[in-house]
Amino acid sequence: MTAAWYLEQLDSAVSWQAGLDMGIVNRAGRSVIDRLAHRGPLRVQRPLHPEGPQCPHVYILHPPGGLVSGDTLRLNTDVGEGASVLLTTPSSGKCYRARENGTLQQQLNRFTVAAGGSLEYLPQDTIAYEGCNARLTTRVDLLGDARVCLWDLLCLGRPAAGEGFTAGRVDQQLDIWRAGRPLYIEHNRFDGGDPLLSARWGLGGCSVSGTWLGTLTLDRTELDALREDCAAIPQLALTQRHGLLIGRYLGDSAEHARLTFMRLWQQLRPRINGRPACAPRIWNT
Repeated sequence: MTAAWYLEQLDSAVSWQAGLDMGIVNRAGRSVIDRLAHRGPLRVQRPLHPEGPQCPHVYILHPPGGLVSGDTLRLNTDVGEGASVLLTTPSSGKCYRARENGTLQQQLNRFTVAAGGSLEYLPQDTIAYEGCNARLTTRVDLLGDARVCLWDLLCLGRPAAGEGFTAGRVDQQLDIWRAGRPLYIEHNRFDGGDPLLSARWGLGGCSVSGTWLGTLTLDRTELDALREDCAAIPQLALTQRHGLLIGRYLGDSAEHARLTFMRLWQQLRPRINGRPACAPRIWNT
């Protein structure tokens, strides 16, 4: 028995390679899951229908609660023509301190939305522990007039526990494409202790950053009115480009960031997919 063989077995025993593959289709006006396969500890609860059968709410469950070195979570979801789904998570994701060998911990999300379809991906925040080595990737491919609303919230360190982010790395990528052309590409690399984290041209010492995206174009009057309505939230900036309304958050409270993004979603959801806001029940727990 070689040392290399032993280490390979050890890595497989202490890390998870988990995946979830799901397809949502429209059947006579009902959006239903017609394909569902999983590997490892990544599951979904049965769909809930608080707003009727046209748009199920699906909770993505990761029982271990976080990622350690060597873990990879892969979430693949296809939304068919005319189908709709809202995906969320019951708790914050966590990227724990990496082992000394620096092995990556990864979450890789891939979504495809067909013409007439609607995807809402509204997860809780991700907490990057000091010393982690994380790669977080989300890509959405839209076809035809497909719609999407999503947010991505990252917390560097755990300030409430007296932990900053003086060591570690987070590579973060968020891409939105339509018909094979990029609408939005955001790549961030946060290294523990890097001047970017404290510089005014970087994060300015803030520990929480986030992006809110929705397929919506407002005219100048509407955009100005929305900015005025959000003027009491200095942590939030709004712009639009290539058919996307973009909200950027920079602050120090994950809870405030979530509430801010929820408020945007509640206000703008009728404009994005024609439905009044119906918050997932799990947000109230």
